[in-house]
Amino acid sequence: MLTWLENFDGIDLWSWTTLTSVIDIVIVAFFIYQLIKIAQGTRATELLKGILFIIIIKFISSFFQLHTTEYIVDFIIQWSAIALIVIFQPELRRGLQHIGRGSLFSIRKKTDPVDQTINEIAEAVHYMSRRHIGALISIEMDSSLSEYIKTGIPLDALISSEIIINAFIPNTPLHDGAMILKNFKIASAASYLPLSESAAIPKKYGTRHRAAIGLSEETDAITIVVSEETGDISIAHRSNLMPELSVEQMQNYLLDHLQPETEDEETTAFTEHINNIIEMIRKVMRGD
Repeated sequence: MLTWLENFDGIDLWSWTTLTSVIDIVIVAFFIYQLIKIAQGTRATELLKGILFIIIIKFISSFFQLHTTEYIVDFIIQWSAIALIVIFQPELRRGLQHIGRGSLFSIRKKTDPVDQTINEIAEAVHYMSRRHIGALISIEMDSSLSEYIKTGIPLDALISSEIIINAFIPNTPLHDGAMILKNFKIASAASYLPLSESAAIPKKYGTRHRAAIGLSEETDAITIVVSEETGDISIAHRSNLMPELSVEQMQNYLLDHLQPETEDEETTAFTEHINNIIEMIRKVMRGD
């Protein structure tokens, strides 16, 4: 923080006035943005469109000196404030409650999609492993799995343990085949994967394991297998099969390979970004 403050040394009165003007604009823009967020999904959204239309008519009538039209628009604007308070009383009350709760300025911690995905998979795999429900779950990495997604039933559903479990319940339409996850969503179920022809695969492994290894030989996808016979959990990745894993080991492996960036790296990148902005403002103020 001290480093950032040191960057403002030597700023004269004119520069300080310019800085306050910039801050003023940022604050107004922030409040407008928050109002749009509050209005989103309510009747106020249509209201904003109507206000924009009236403003456009106002400018047109003023520019072309359409006195009658301008008089009518001015009359509407004068009485619109009272009308808006009456018509949109529920929305205004919700907006004030939203501000009163402090959520306008609070920084919400977003749920990490990687953690959420891994947790949902782990819960489903744990359930299916204990009950010997066979499962085949492939996670798209850098290599596209579009051609395999097309062979199954498209879902485009949010990832949840309940959906995963229900898809692999025996004798249901989706249980035979692979479930493919893409962009933190369930892209398809009952998809067909290429079977490995490697003679090195032990004969105790069935079709699910061969399909998982086959996909790992052609793509960099991570495929989780739950054995129907033993309930064992395995992972196939980059032509390797890791058998008899615990749920915790599976979670750690997924976390190591799906987590894009560490928190320290994100913090460093944010700090550098702030410093760059401050340096740019200082150069503008000094006329560099």
